[in-house]
Amino acid sequence: MASPDLSVTIGAIRMKNPVMAASGTFGFGREFGQLFDISVLGAVVTKGITLEPRAGNPPPRLWETPCGLLNSVGLQNPGLEAFISEEAPRLAGAGVPVIVNISGDTVAEFCELASRLEDVAGVAAIEVNVSCPNIHAAGRPFASDPGSVYSVTAAVRRATTKTLIVKLSPNIADIADAARAAEMGGSDAVSCVNTFLGMAVDTARMRPVFARVFAGLSGPAIRPLALRAVWEAASAVKIPVVGIGGISSAADAIEFLLAGARAVAVGTGNFVSPTACPEVVAGIGSYLEERGIRFLRDLVGRAAAGAFADPGDGNPHGHGNREEPERPW
Repeated sequence: MASPDLSVTIGAIRMKNPVMAASGTFGFGREFGQLFDISVLGAVVTKGITLEPRAGNPPPRLWETPCGLLNSVGLQNPGLEAFISEEAPRLAGAGVPVIVNISGDTVAEFCELASRLEDVAGVAAIEVNVSCPNIHAAGRPFASDPGSVYSVTAAVRRATTKTLIVKLSPNIADIADAARAAEMGGSDAVSCVNTFLGMAVDTARMRPVFARVFAGLSGPAIRPLALRAVWEAASAVKIPVVGIGGISSAADAIEFLLAGARAVAVGTGNFVSPTACPEVVAGIGSYLEERGIRFLRDLVGRAAAGAFADPGDGNPHGHGNREEPERPW
């Protein structure tokens, strides 16, 4: 039997396998490229980019918690111009699709970022980060409201022809509504999910650990919650869903694929094991081979067989089959 076909398609991106390095934990791939050939990945999502350089939040920025990690980095990054001149040319030759994560405080900033990345060589897609809990006022990102998700997505869609992925927040009453808003706004895919809003108190100082009080929780602690969010999003939309949240092994990734994710992204797991991403790729291949499954697409949404029509039968959209509703916002 030939090796399983792990390839997937997200928008116009043909990925050799479904494993991405998530934004925020992989930087621009420089350090990881010294440990393994990053071209073995399905895609690399860059550190979040803003129009101007950002110094980020004051320390401490990281705080371990049982089975998880709280972070309040605050989108420290070199800014768009430095990315275009210093990082993009190197990534263009890395042999892997590059997805640039962008963040702005206004719709206009998102649109300018997308527009200026339009002709940058090697940039295959844009991930619109409407969900960072560490930058917007009172921890309320655009993703907290489906109407705002729609407005940002529709505006950025007009500003770029590149594949568009909207990164959703779990800190919302109904993530299915947010996913539908992104789909109706013209997004090619959604990422589920960004970090959960949490906090920690330093008992020695008797005050919150982080200067901004709240921080983003990631790691294995959020995996069951992120998996539920992926299931709900995949049941609500026809566009691909990228599963994110506590994935550090092939077994974790396979859960997300079975729940309806077309691809997965490894985030905090990269801190625990710098070779987590290629290990997940290899493990998914072994899983398919052991079960005689020829194509990865036959795995997507298969766990929904008893609850949704036509799951895992080659439907490239997982188990989403609902008719498009009118906008409720």
